[in-house]
Amino acid sequence: MAQYRLLIAVLVASLAAGAPAFAQPGNGPQDQCFRIEQFQSWRAPDDKTVYIRVLFDKYYRLDLAGTCPALKMPDAHLITHTHGPDTVCSAIDWDLLVSEGPSRFSEPCIVKAMTMLAPAEIAAIPKGFKP
Repeated sequence: MAQYRLLIAVLVASLAAGAPAFAQPGNGPQDQCFRIEQFQSWRAPDDKTVYIRVLFDKYYRLDLAGTCPALKMPDAHLITHTHGPDTVCSAIDWDLLVSEGPSRFSEPCIVKAMTMLAPAEIAAIPKGFKP
């Protein structure tokens, strides 16, 4: 019985040591996570990049896997869906569609990278494209 306890203890310790750390909101400056309802506004300087604002002071750049021409339409709207938790921490958490208007076709746009911007990067957002 003692052998099994030792084996279980070793397995638990190795799993804990090798387990990836999952970011949770509020874990510090590296933390990119936010709740989808905190997403406030967006702007797209081109058809492969979207800048978003979360709450009042956090900005992110979403780099898309391909072009998403609907982003540049005058009546474009972002549609976000969540499947499971409503926390966004990385590109894989985005289920993003762009609609050209309320009754128009929605185009899926795959997010390949999500980057939380530092103050200097926020200041470098092209004029007219800061959300």
